[in-house]
Amino acid sequence: MAIIITDECINCGACEPECPNTAIYEGADDWRYKDGTKLSGKVVLPDGTEVDAEDAQTPISDEVYYIVPGKCTECKGFHDEPQCAAVCPVDCCIPDDNHVETEETLLNRQAFLHNE
Repeated sequence: MAIIITDECINCGACEPECPNTAIYEGADDWRYKDGTKLSGKVVLPDGTEVDAEDAQTPISDEVYYIVPGKCTECKGFHDEPQCAAVCPVDCCIPDDNHVETEETLLNRQAFLHNE
């Protein structure tokens, strides 16, 4: 499953540089599929949606840091545990019960994002 950042976030930013997929953004910041990945131009996402990886996407949160579920791999393929949760000083990076995914799905996403 993807990780979410709860509203207990103190906006310290410790999690953002730890994400190997650049799936974490500061509140109100636009995000892009190309950020921290090898995606560029028009791509078809694993769910069949076609997007331009370079287009700015609407922020998921305007107030606290947030994680883009479609880019989160729980650090599978990179680390043994989600790095955002490991470094968060207030334990607000938690599993997202609304985005439960198998390890296979997460590893496939990692391969897709990084063209492996």
